Amino acid sequence: MASLIRLYVEADLQDGKTLEIQAGQLHYLKNVMRLGRGAQLALFNGRDGEYLAEIVEIEKKSLQIKLLEQTRQQILDPDIWLVFAPVKKSRIDMIAEKATELGVAKFVPVITDHTNVERVKVDRLRANAIEAAEQCRRLTVPEFEEPQALSKLLDNWDETRRLLVMDETAENAPDAVKMSDLRADKINIPSDAILIGPEGGFSPSELDLMEKLPFVTKVSLGGRILRAETAALAALALWQELIGQS
Repeated sequence: MASLIRLYVEADLQDGKTLEIQAGQLHYLKNVMRLGRGAQLALFNGRDGEYLAEIVEIEKKSLQIKLLEQTRQQILDPDIWLVFAPVKKSRIDMIAEKATELGVAKFVPVITDHTNVERVKVDRLRANAIEAAEQCRRLTVPEFEEPQALSKLLDNWDETRRLLVMDETAENAPDAVKMSDLRADKINIPSDAILIGPEGGFSPSELDLMEKLPFVTKVSLGGRILRAETAALAALALWQELIGQS
């Protein structure tokens, strides 16, 4: 199964079912990968596991794929969100791709006081995430929220979800912790969110606001000032290690 082309679909999956593939996915399978009748591939939808499928009919504007058997059962992913201030196009695309590979369940773009990129093309980010999920053998595709102000997000936060703030000023703060220090708090897979600030960091007023919130934990990633995309991926990798997932 590892060598098969994987395709994300919205339809329900079950043994013996036939699906019609059109538009962009048709072009990819027929013209890019040059698959013909009888070729096999893997399908997943984020709900029903992964299925082995076979192309049974090819037409000009569509092709038919028959599901043969389930090859992997659906599993429960770790419930980790990435809350981040948008960055420039190529870098935000990389965040969507690599964070999907690292298991992010939901992307939440936020506008902070120092955010200098306010327009986020969520559809493009989701397309990048789908492609990453297909390539890394992930069985789910993360959710994406529309951008919102950080203050609004914090006002409506579910306090049962811990918010881990990657604060570049936290290295010398008395209450700052390293990701590894959190292991004793939650041995089972937790519901957490990682917050990454903008290129200019959080403003003093934002830091003061988050200092008072009981669900916020400030986390230090070390003494270096990391770019936003580097901090996001480093934090996610450390979080996966924290809960014993890969």
